Amino acid sequence: LAAVFLLTGSTVEAQPRFTRAQEQDFHERATAALAYGQFDEAEALASTRPETDPSAVGLRARMHVLRGLYDQAESYLAPVARNDPSGGAGLEFGLLLIATGRGEESIRFLSAVMDVAARSRRALDQYRGGLAAAAMGRYRDANSLLRSAALSAPNDAAMQTAWGDLFLEKYNKTDAVRSYQEALSLDASWAPAHLGIARALSDENPPVARASAERVLEIDENNVGAHLLIAEQELGDRNIHAARQAVDRALAINPKSLEARSLLAAMAYLDDRLDDFESEVAHALAVNPGYGDIYRVTGNHTARAYRFDEAVALVRRALDLDPGNSRARAELGMHLLRAGDEPGAREALEQAFVDDPFNVITFNLLGMMDTLDEFETFQRGDVILRLHPDEAPVLHEYVLSLAQEAIDELSVSYEVDVAGPILVEIFPRHDDFAVRNLGLPGMIGALGACFGRVVTMDSPRARPPGDFNWRATLWHEIAHVITLQMSSQRVPRWLTEGISVYEEQRARPEWGRDQELVFARALNNGDVLKLRDLNGGFSRPDTISLAYFQASVLVEHLVKRYGKSVLHELVRSYGDGLDTEEALSRIGLDFESLQVTFDQAVEDRFGRLRRTLQPLGEMPTDGDPTDRLGELRRLADKYPDRFSAQFSLGVALRGAGELDEAVQALERAAALVPMGTGIDSARGMLAEISQEQGNRERAMRELELLLTYDHTSLESVRLLAALAEEAGDERRLAFAYDRLIGIDPFDPIPHQAIGRLALARRDTVTATREFQIALAVGPVDRVSAQCDLAESYLIAGELDDAKRAVLAALEIAPTYERAQELLLQVVEGLP
Repeated sequence: LAAVFLLTGSTVEAQPRFTRAQEQDFHERATAALAYGQFDEAEALASTRPETDPSAVGLRARMHVLRGLYDQAESYLAPVARNDPSGGAGLEFGLLLIATGRGEESIRFLSAVMDVAARSRRALDQYRGGLAAAAMGRYRDANSLLRSAALSAPNDAAMQTAWGDLFLEKYNKTDAVRSYQEALSLDASWAPAHLGIARALSDENPPVARASAERVLEIDENNVGAHLLIAEQELGDRNIHAARQAVDRALAINPKSLEARSLLAAMAYLDDRLDDFESEVAHALAVNPGYGDIYRVTGNHTARAYRFDEAVALVRRALDLDPGNSRARAELGMHLLRAGDEPGAREALEQAFVDDPFNVITFNLLGMMDTLDEFETFQRGDVILRLHPDEAPVLHEYVLSLAQEAIDELSVSYEVDVAGPILVEIFPRHDDFAVRNLGLPGMIGALGACFGRVVTMDSPRARPPGDFNWRATLWHEIAHVITLQMSSQRVPRWLTEGISVYEEQRARPEWGRDQELVFARALNNGDVLKLRDLNGGFSRPDTISLAYFQASVLVEHLVKRYGKSVLHELVRSYGDGLDTEEALSRIGLDFESLQVTFDQAVEDRFGRLRRTLQPLGEMPTDGDPTDRLGELRRLADKYPDRFSAQFSLGVALRGAGELDEAVQALERAAALVPMGTGIDSARGMLAEISQEQGNRERAMRELELLLTYDHTSLESVRLLAALAEEAGDERRLAFAYDRLIGIDPFDPIPHQAIGRLALARRDTVTATREFQIALAVGPVDRVSAQCDLAESYLIAGELDDAKRAVLAALEIAPTYERAQELLLQVVEGLP
């Protein structure tokens, strides 16, 4: 056998050189044993080789590191790695040196591993080189080496997982998950890949992430990463006891885990236990004196708790300790953005990008800020508004007025002096909105976000018309400004969201009613959340919509039963550092007693609705139409108080052309469930049938009733507007077009119509604004719109503006008689 010489102390010992196949086999068996948590198997494998074999030493050291035995690991690694820095022991030693704060010393070993990888075509060498490159922050090299390793050894789950880990570190979750899934296709029990998926999905799909973490623990109960991921989820839901238990389990496995210490530090800081926080920092720095991530992680969790100014200060401490921490600098940029310091955010993000151009979030945020630089800025009162230049002429007046109205009304109602100005940014592209908030596209269901002094939201153009009401969204987010500020940014999500939805409904009843049917059906299905679990409901995609509405029902119950002052005291209690149990105790409540009164209030409010919505198992779905209609009649007679029986009969009768009987059935359905939404609801169908029968008055009445519960039905609003215009009903016309502006303000027709109604009553301020907006949007008849604007100016006595408007009309249509007459009036100075 060929031999290599290994220096251990003062002795030189000949070692066998293993073949490439033997080294690859050892690697595969070693990584599998570690992936399954089978340390006995790993030790047995290491014992098949000489005690000073670099790969065996590296494996033994890795097991010691995973258990926090860093000194023992170093005693194994140092002599072997110093003699052969480029092998498995050299890699492990370099990683250990970084973990213990000796980054400069690690370069010799990690560089040696990379040098071998650069000259080698062996997958194992490339894999080790990729890990070394990633540890040194050389991400382009790391990606190249790990890609080559994964392609060269497509059946190696460890290499696929390592490549996924690199993607995830740079926030490329799509490619990360793809690599993890590839690893799991090779070995369904590969715990590191399950853990990778859990980490990748922890924000966007917490239930799947939790299930993946629990799968890891089924495979390897001593996996520190899985315990810590569960701890982070529990901490995010403010389940402090459960979070602490998960961290304690991790520390029982690895008492020196810096990640575990960081979570404990974050928990202490969030609870204002600053002595405990500093103690955890000291524990971490004793292991790694340059471990700035303990401040970064604490800052991250503090930001998740919406305490952005504190997060900024914490991350600055991380950078003081570790100035080269590009991730901390990028997160500083994110926190500054949320705090409203956009110049400071750009400075931090640009430096982070120089240090690490592969961080997707940094790249996205800088691109988004370039887009923001093109926005127009408006300021009035307590509001600074930023809008895309294409949308500013349409939205700026509406948004400034409504935002200030909300601030004024809510600050008085909650007895809060708002610390302003409040920055409001509205994005015509949803992905820009998502990146502004999280650094990544997504946030599919979100319409707006509030950070205390900053509000961001989708423009109506960011989504198809009818998806949402921008006015309701803006009011909702301004309500968050109030509750976040009055609680010093500490109000839990269930309460701030509940108050925002509640305040929507107080402002405009139709804004907060569109989930009543969903909630009643959830009651029937037993899906309503227990109050203790309500905050966690916001972390689950399957319960978040329900959680919003249920929280508003709870807030309404608190106000009705205990009074508005009690609600205010509850919100302020969080600002005093109390948790929910303590805050409830301060107002004389606890979860158990509140659950009892809440359940009764829910039954009082929703009991009849819940019962009428109970499904009928015997509903006919197919068969002969005549037979089906007869069966539906029988069921409607048998179950006069069941909505599905009456509604289904009404739909079937309408389809059969029996309109008079259909109206009767739909009337019964609407009486049972008046809060149905959409043109295909009972009210919507009654309106359409009435229109078909020539009963325009009834059609409009039904549509008005429908719109008392529905603030986004585009078809219903447009139908009401058309019928009101035919009837010359100015009240309903104004109502319909104002509602339409809340859904689609970029439709020019309502602006012209409202402007003409205002002109008729000589309200030139409103008329001028609406005609200007109509022209900015692009009316069908620009000549007529310019004349409308000219007339408005003329009535207001603004002759120069009137002249410009009428000349613009004549430039398009020189012979237009109305424009000529208006020009004559302008020249003569006549009203």
